[in-house]
Amino acid sequence: MEQIINNLLPVLAPKIILPGADEGISTSRAFIEANTVECGLDELKNTHCIPVWLKDNEPLISHADFIETTGRIVSDIFHGEQILRPNIRVSHPIKGRIPSAKDKPAHLLLDEERTIQYERMMFVVEVPSIQAEVGGNMLSLIIGGIKSYSEDNLYQRSGGDQHFKLFIGFQNRVCTNLCVWSSGVNASLTVKGIEQLYLAISSLVKLYNSGHHLFHLRKLAEHSITESEFAHIIGRIRMYNYLPNHLRTGIQEMLLTDTQIGMVVRDYYRDDSFCRQVDGRINLWRLFNLFTGANKSSYIDSFLTRSVNAYDFTEQIRWALEGRTGSWYLE
Repeated sequence: MEQIINNLLPVLAPKIILPGADEGISTSRAFIEANTVECGLDELKNTHCIPVWLKDNEPLISHADFIETTGRIVSDIFHGEQILRPNIRVSHPIKGRIPSAKDKPAHLLLDEERTIQYERMMFVVEVPSIQAEVGGNMLSLIIGGIKSYSEDNLYQRSGGDQHFKLFIGFQNRVCTNLCVWSSGVNASLTVKGIEQLYLAISSLVKLYNSGHHLFHLRKLAEHSITESEFAHIIGRIRMYNYLPNHLRTGIQEMLLTDTQIGMVVRDYYRDDSFCRQVDGRINLWRLFNLFTGANKSSYIDSFLTRSVNAYDFTEQIRWALEGRTGSWYLE
């Protein structure tokens, strides 16, 4: 039975600790690939350096703080639901060593003589007991975030803006593709401290309307395109970047790269879960998953924007098929 929670419980007072979570890891398969590696929360907390404001050496909000704050909110709001441990992906390592090992050859360094921090981090927390079916696939609720210290100006005193990205939506359990849309995303959050971050995460989760989101995702499965229309859309996507600027007005841009669009074409024929039907037709739910599957090869800093764009693009195709608007991609 589907369990959809739209009227969320009030958030309790901030507690910056990770709630007790089930042993399973959220999305144990990679939800993003590119140049990322998996990292555990204990490793982030106990072995990674924490960036500081260079003027006064005060710490910024760490990756672990961000994850634990989100975990506390998820535990409070979805009390009684199954909540898995966060799946964490990191990229852009900054390596170092302790002063006493400064003259050692790299291959002779001991583990305790090395230091590491990762500039970029993305994580998801899965609530698998909140599920829904779309297009024959089971989806589960996920909440997550992205942090990149490259967006912060560290050359100042503490109290400056710190940048975060937040999202809530669903994950396709068949392929770990993330299904998010603009109403469940805050891609440009700036805060000055952990309290503001807590309030922003709480607000996003409480305002998210899962039923409305699922309604629109299910509408995608009701519409399909022919092989010829698919080929036309792909061709138009490749043409868009060469259009004169004055001709781009009103046209929905597709942010996936040419290489990723090539992956979409490949998987249109070969993907085990979302390839075309025998007659060449493909419904928009499957097309959307081809887009989100290709997006797994994006770097952390562009992943979320492209995820939202994949939905917006597919939704615009649906509107055109319903006769609600025209589409340059189908002309």
